[in-house]
Amino acid sequence: MLLQRIGNRGIRLGTLFERAASRHPANVLILDHDLDLAPDLGRRATVAELADLVADVASRLWAAKIRPGERVVVHKSDTFDIPLLACAISRIGAVPVLLSPHLDGDTAAELVRRADRPHLVTDQAKLDDELPAEVFDLAESVLLTSGTHARAVELEDFAGVRRVTPVTMPADHPTLITHTSGTTGVPKLAVHTGRTLQARYRPQRLAITPVIRKRETVAMHVSFVHSRLFTALAISLLNGLPIVVLADEDPDRAADLFARVRPGILEAHPNSYLRWEKLADDHRAPLANVKLFSSTFDAIHPRTVHRLLRASRRRAPLFGQLYGQSEVGPTVVRAFTRRHAPDADGRCVGMPFPGMTDVRVVSRDGRPPSEENPGYIEVRSDGRITTYLGEAERYARQLDDGWWRMGDVGFRSKWGCLHLLDREVDLIPGFGSTLAAEDTLFAKLDELAEVIIIPGADGTAVPVVCTKDDSPLDREAWRRATAGLPAMADPVQWRLSDLPQTATTKIKRLQLAQLLAAAGQGR
Repeated sequence: MLLQRIGNRGIRLGTLFERAASRHPANVLILDHDLDLAPDLGRRATVAELADLVADVASRLWAAKIRPGERVVVHKSDTFDIPLLACAISRIGAVPVLLSPHLDGDTAAELVRRADRPHLVTDQAKLDDELPAEVFDLAESVLLTSGTHARAVELEDFAGVRRVTPVTMPADHPTLITHTSGTTGVPKLAVHTGRTLQARYRPQRLAITPVIRKRETVAMHVSFVHSRLFTALAISLLNGLPIVVLADEDPDRAADLFARVRPGILEAHPNSYLRWEKLADDHRAPLANVKLFSSTFDAIHPRTVHRLLRASRRRAPLFGQLYGQSEVGPTVVRAFTRRHAPDADGRCVGMPFPGMTDVRVVSRDGRPPSEENPGYIEVRSDGRITTYLGEAERYARQLDDGWWRMGDVGFRSKWGCLHLLDREVDLIPGFGSTLAAEDTLFAKLDELAEVIIIPGADGTAVPVVCTKDDSPLDREAWRRATAGLPAMADPVQWRLSDLPQTATTKIKRLQLAQLLAAAGQGR
């Protein structure tokens, strides 16, 4: 789209920290964990120190014979080393391929195979406990960020090597490869270029500019392997905003940290915000200074939005919701304020960015899309990936003259607002929107920590519920809450920790349905 293209030179991940350090060298980044690459650095570092670390790691990778254009898979324990490694790999012109630490070993090995003999950066824990031995045959070399292994080389062995200058690759060259959520099977490898990532950066930068008028601390809990992390980092680093990075979403630990650093901007996954609802009741008021809550991944439950906004003591806090996908980035935006009721329509996900993104809803059956007859959601954006690595035909099947099929169904209101009703694969004939029903249940039942409505073996809608502290579900309250909703089977109660989740904490609904069937539940 036009405003994404003008002057788009690419995001230049390899020099991101260096450019930020030249503008704001004393700006700080605070972690809730130690780095494997530099454990002595501590949990508070200046941007200048991190820029130096990225340059040092890049030089070690060069000394390990990694060269421009080669792919480097990063699959290691869940720390901020992952984005630092991605920047270091990009700095020498190679292409980082980021795999979630939460992938099982066999899936990770399959994605290493698809990357066509890449170098692999991992750690001893992954090699000893999770990855199959075949990864040594699938990879050109195996490098360790921590620990030792007889068949791998430690990056520490290259400490003190001569620094190398950054390698500048064309803006249309692959600059980052991430994977899709994998909610419907083995994840796909999504190829981003410098230009497509910069195209994603612009609408996000546009959305935040009118809201943040002064220097605010940014706290983020975002998957370290997701493309969103890099655009969020670029916005914060280049504008000199202090950054707090969480690897652990545990509400108690998050509350402790937020009570100390008092973030003004908070970025997290929808399910993380759901767990952080309890922070609104913390006597230390850890969310009191938040001016902007931001979530980029999926529609969020109105109950959660309402509680978080009420926990802020800023004059006019906002909750910014960006609807998008790994393949295209953010496409529509909506802002919530305290004026929105707790049961506000959470299915309305927003409007496109003028001059940057566009959206349409295509009929599934020849009839006009509507709330009763949702259509396929398709979007256009220059932030769209260029292909699925090794699966070009699969990528092409989702394109129609530049329009990208999102895999969701919905409709647009008379005002143009996009309403997301369901994933295509999650539709239950005759039920209506499962997501809207889940919103209703959250609004009526405070005890819910999660509720997922999935099709049972006979096609009946089955609600899987998780309660706070795993307390028994109040069945009488459940009956009152479901009055007026489409017919469902009796609720099945699970522990939240047992639900299968993606790297961005989305529930894998298809896998959950399979687990339910295997356990003979939901009948």
